[in-house]
Amino acid sequence: MSDDTLFEKGLETRRAVLGAEYVDGGLAKADDFMMAFQRITTEWCWGYAWNRPGLDRRTRSMLNLAMLTALGKPAELRLHVKGALANGVTVEEIKEILLHATVYCGIPAGLDAFKSAHEVLVKEGALTGEPVRPAE
Repeated sequence: MSDDTLFEKGLETRRAVLGAEYVDGGLAKADDFMMAFQRITTEWCWGYAWNRPGLDRRTRSMLNLAMLTALGKPAELRLHVKGALANGVTVEEIKEILLHATVYCGIPAGLDAFKSAHEVLVKEGALTGEPVRPAE
């Protein structure tokens, strides 16, 4: 595949997962310096990795949530929580992924991930955000 083919295929996948508004907004703001990053992430990440056979988008989203928790990248995690919802990952599955990652990555990483995910889930209407009383 040529770089242009990877870019176009990546752009299609990126828009489907993250939303056209987000992707097109990033491209529209990119000057020559930032366009280099836009191209590499769209070609390599979205054109090459996300379109390989062997894993579906749902599974890739689940992996991203765990890896971004491990890396301590809450801003990127918020973006991929929204993408995970678009790829069919349920709120319950997101919770279990983050709990599992917390065990292996530590409480501080898990706390950041839970806060970030919760923010997106409430904003997207997947959760009400209403507090629950702990069982006594």
